[in-house]
Amino acid sequence: MKQRIAEKFQTLYQTEGEFFASAGRINLIGEHTDYNGGFVFPGAIDKGMIAEIKLNGTDKVHAFALDLDEYCEFGLNEEDVPSQGWARYIFGVCREIQKRGGKIAGFNTVFAGDVPLGAGMSSSAALESTFAFALNELFNLGIDKFELARIGQSTEHNYVGVKCGIMDQFASVFGKAGHLMRLDCRSMEFEYFPFAPDQNGYKVVLLNSCVKHELVGSPYNDRRNSCERVAKVLGQEFLRGATMEQLEAIKDQISEEDYMRARYVIGEEKRVLDVCAALEAGDYETVGARMYETHWGMSKDYEVSCEELDLLATIAKECGVTGSRIMGGGFGGCTINLVKADLYDNFIATAKEKFNAAYGHEPKIYDVVISDGARKLE
Repeated sequence: MKQRIAEKFQTLYQTEGEFFASAGRINLIGEHTDYNGGFVFPGAIDKGMIAEIKLNGTDKVHAFALDLDEYCEFGLNEEDVPSQGWARYIFGVCREIQKRGGKIAGFNTVFAGDVPLGAGMSSSAALESTFAFALNELFNLGIDKFELARIGQSTEHNYVGVKCGIMDQFASVFGKAGHLMRLDCRSMEFEYFPFAPDQNGYKVVLLNSCVKHELVGSPYNDRRNSCERVAKVLGQEFLRGATMEQLEAIKDQISEEDYMRARYVIGEEKRVLDVCAALEAGDYETVGARMYETHWGMSKDYEVSCEELDLLATIAKECGVTGSRIMGGGFGGCTINLVKADLYDNFIATAKEKFNAAYGHEPKIYDVVISDGARKLE
């Protein structure tokens, strides 16, 4: 990929630039917890974005998206917002840096990625982090890593129209090979935990159902509202820190649906902490057990699964896979699977066969390795 970028850069600009990269992400456990003030447990992966960049001495950005074979040129003032969707990510990062007082100027770039689009691995965060990190370096801006993540998040909010949390950009910036990161979404404190499944005889693989169900109404907002209503009855800002005993005590004051939603979130907070403790002890079996619990909690209590994802989790269990669950918001997308290396081939073959028999297409398979986040490439 780097070679293809370099060749295109030379063709377009007759010069050479510097290379920067950032990563997509997985989230091992901790789903729908961020807006409840809870914990998430992401890691950067070995799929991401690479950009070659060189300052051009003008006030214009010349950008080429290699995967789309599209070129765009834009200025750095608010009214210069480009029409192409992909270019808005780069423009947004530039504008958010400027809003924070960063002095930047025009540059030439060619970029490409190998994060599968629509698979829930945060290709957009990888793109934002690549350019935020690169511009910080190239213009010696001295912006700290947390602010780089916030620049990516603000880009989504203000230039893409997606009101995302901070997890994707955080993982993309702070990622570290062989480690997952437990991020406290209330205090924004985080801690690295060792995660080396390959050294312990396991693999991490994503199975993409290639299904995205069109949603009626606003199911994410509905669930968020459920959680906020329960927290209010408990006298808390968030569900974070609430116990099952407290929930049972107010069961007759809330709807059955709100009770189910809160039961999932309170359970998920404990599962994240269980997984952290298990990883410190090298206990991957407990990690897997909690992943299954999360899946069926999301399916039955939070009701954000779908039959295709439930089938993939069921096949995983039948094949002896250690852990499997929906990854991401739900209603389609991927399952993330922790599988012993010696069971891997049979699991993949069985999943392809049974899923194809049920739905007429095979799931897409992505092996992932936990890797470094935003960085300069030598």
